[in-house]
Amino acid sequence: MSDLGAGFGYLLKGQRWVVRHGRWFGFGLLPGLITLVLYLGALVGLAYGADDLADWSTPFADDWSSPWLGLLRNTLTVLVFAFGLFLAVITFTAVTLLVGQPFYESLSEEVDRSEGGEVPESGLPLWRELWLSARDSVRILVRVSLYGILLFALGFIPVAGQTVVPALGFCVSGYFLAEELTSVALQRRGRDLRARLALLRGRRTLVLGFGVPLTLAFLIPVVAVFLMPGAVAGATLLVRDLVGAEDAEDAQGPQNAQDASGATVPPVTSLLKPEDD
Repeated sequence: MSDLGAGFGYLLKGQRWVVRHGRWFGFGLLPGLITLVLYLGALVGLAYGADDLADWSTPFADDWSSPWLGLLRNTLTVLVFAFGLFLAVITFTAVTLLVGQPFYESLSEEVDRSEGGEVPESGLPLWRELWLSARDSVRILVRVSLYGILLFALGFIPVAGQTVVPALGFCVSGYFLAEELTSVALQRRGRDLRARLALLRGRRTLVLGFGVPLTLAFLIPVVAVFLMPGAVAGATLLVRDLVGAEDAEDAQGPQNAQDASGATVPPVTSLLKPEDD
């Protein structure tokens, strides 16, 4: 449970960081605003065209009597728009990260710089970073879709389908949302998708504490726009500690090598020293 609270703490730290660095907060808002305008335009177009799409896709119902014709096409119109809205919600973050790759890259670097220590750089050209980001986002979307199909099927189980399954759905979404956000900092550190997922699996509870509250907030895209800069900053702080802890363990391993009895093995050079008379 402590890791859940710690994960949520990184989210709060990220929001505090952008509040203290107001210029970077405004800078980080731009990708979300651009994506929001594009999505709103697409949804408005869908709202105007959904009824025409319903008419076009149901020619077999042209001769139906009232009220069945209107009921069918109005229901289909609502379903088409609802599906478009659902797609907008689940893809908004990935598209915002893709559009904002240069913005969030700079924001993440500034967080590293302000916290001290090394500021890693990928050394890749921008087009290559965009390609990797788009490719990994598609892979994550495929994984989320597979989990979604499974959870949808489990949703028909009485009681559990209406209680446990939705909670699992938010956990899955939160986990992969955290992966998307931490990818900005981890990609600069040379971690590919497989390495990133392996790192996050080692601290699942911490990752869920960071990602699940964001998932709940990101259900409203307008809220996502204003939380995104702080989410990227918080994800960078989370990555710094995860990678730092991993590096510390790797460095400590050889120093604390032990023999089969549990005793610490002394360095080889000390074994070769002649003993004093």
